[in-house]
Amino acid sequence: MDAAEVDCARWLSCHFPQGAERENIREPTLEGLDTAARKGKHGGRPPVITDDMLHTVLRRRALGESVEQIQPDLIIPTGKRKGQSPSVASIYRALAEHAKREAYPEAVEQAHADFAALQAGEVPGLRLALPDRASLRSQS
Repeated sequence: MDAAEVDCARWLSCHFPQGAERENIREPTLEGLDTAARKGKHGGRPPVITDDMLHTVLRRRALGESVEQIQPDLIIPTGKRKGQSPSVASIYRALAEHAKREAYPEAVEQAHADFAALQAGEVPGLRLALPDRASLRSQS
């Protein structure tokens, strides 16, 4: 055995058991997350910007106020920063997510339907992909 083969064997013996061990940890973790999701439990922090706060921001923005003017009047209802105002960045992030949901409502509905089908043990149906911009340009 030359030095390269020894190095390769040493590397395999060191890394292969860890890969198998990692896989043995991953599977039960995913099963536990799936079980929790079926029970309606989701991990992570609660959102800083609640639906009520988002509606307030949207209403006041429609009246011409800036996010910087609205931000001090908003109060975080739960969590570590309870009683404080959310950051301007959090408000802009919530507005961007809202705009994305409004721009593609059918995609959001389809994602919810696919998730429900997966939870019921069904395989969601195939959908046709939308053509990309390059193929649209080449046709015209």
